[in-house]
Amino acid sequence: MNPVTTNDITFRKLAIFMTFMEKGNIARTAEALELSGVSVHRALHTLEENVRCPLFIHKGRNLVALPAAWTLLEYCQEVTQLMARGLEEARKTAGVGQGRLRVGTLYSLTLETVPRLIMGMKLRRPDLELDLTMGSNDTLLHMLEDGTLDAIIISISESDIDRNNMEVLPLFHDDIFLAAPASASLNTDSLADLRDYRDQKFVSLAEGFATYAGFQEAFHIAGFEPEIVTRVNDIFSMLSLVQAGVGFTLMPGRMKKVYESSVQLLKLSQPYQMQQLIAIVFSRNREQDPNLRALAAEGRMYARSLEENA
Repeated sequence: MNPVTTNDITFRKLAIFMTFMEKGNIARTAEALELSGVSVHRALHTLEENVRCPLFIHKGRNLVALPAAWTLLEYCQEVTQLMARGLEEARKTAGVGQGRLRVGTLYSLTLETVPRLIMGMKLRRPDLELDLTMGSNDTLLHMLEDGTLDAIIISISESDIDRNNMEVLPLFHDDIFLAAPASASLNTDSLADLRDYRDQKFVSLAEGFATYAGFQEAFHIAGFEPEIVTRVNDIFSMLSLVQAGVGFTLMPGRMKKVYESSVQLLKLSQPYQMQQLIAIVFSRNREQDPNLRALAAEGRMYARSLEENA
């Protein structure tokens, strides 16, 4: 059959038709589907027009199915069952709604944020398996866009995210601090002006990490290029080098609990003060995925708890 002749036969009409054939009258069909009787009657009438043969006759105020309607019903049941299997297989192929959720995160968020979210998720969906991937902002964004991750928890800026295609759930804002070796002589009575550290050596994260972008921006404002001894690919290695006295760095506040006793932390003076926005990001066309909805709900609870404790 030419598809043009059937383009007005929708699954909604077929669902109404099958319910009518089960219930036997328009009133009970409307009640079952939470529709008006007028909507049910219109759907059946236009379906009959689209099929291009009589399906019903009127007997008094009742609509009675003809043999052609019973024949159509058999094929409707086959079609809807086949489509249900097709949708399920498509979701399996896409990794949607299965018992596994692939989440990407920054290394620094594994200290508190990610464990809290995982524990909450296990309470919501005990059978769900979470695969955790750690990497830089850029790497995780590319993996999300490629479909190899279902959601990512990263630091974002407006330029990072296509808000038309991505859903963004903010979790918290994080301040950036100057981190120095414990042996360094610092003036802790005032805020840190980066220009006073022009002669110091620094360690840094590699390009693509959120903290690296803030590092570059801060020294651009300070008006000089810092001497970077080495660049590393995770924040724990970077702070271990600071602990060892290799150099200074800039560090997000979420690392303070672990390193405040072994690394000196100074709040930056006003021109260099900046914040990272930490958020859960996932594709907007996946927003009905029950696993992602559970992650988003847990994220909102986590964000609310941080606000209450602030």
